[in-house]
Amino acid sequence: MAGKKSTQGTLQLNAVLDLNEASVLRGKLMELRGSALAIDASAVERVGVQCVQVLMAGIKTWEADGKAITFAKASDAFAKTLQLIGVNIDHLLPKEIRQ
Repeated sequence: MAGKKSTQGTLQLNAVLDLNEASVLRGKLMELRGSALAIDASAVERVGVQCVQVLMAGIKTWEADGKAITFAKASDAFAKTLQLIGVNIDHLLPKEIRQ
């Protein structure tokens, strides 16, 4: 009898996460809901507060669903912007890229 295989989705964030990207990002997150998720923010050059809000809501949704969510990679621009606006995702980053 085989156990249920856990799946993990991956989400590659765009270089520019502005107001226009916020609803697109929300849609992408909702498509991946229900499985563990690794977010790759390594290509992010600019991130607006609206997309940060969408990401934080996604994190809360994954946590409420009991599913793992992590940031597999994060660019300096992404990490510094989150730090500047007071959002701490250190607990969601791999140890090797934590500041």
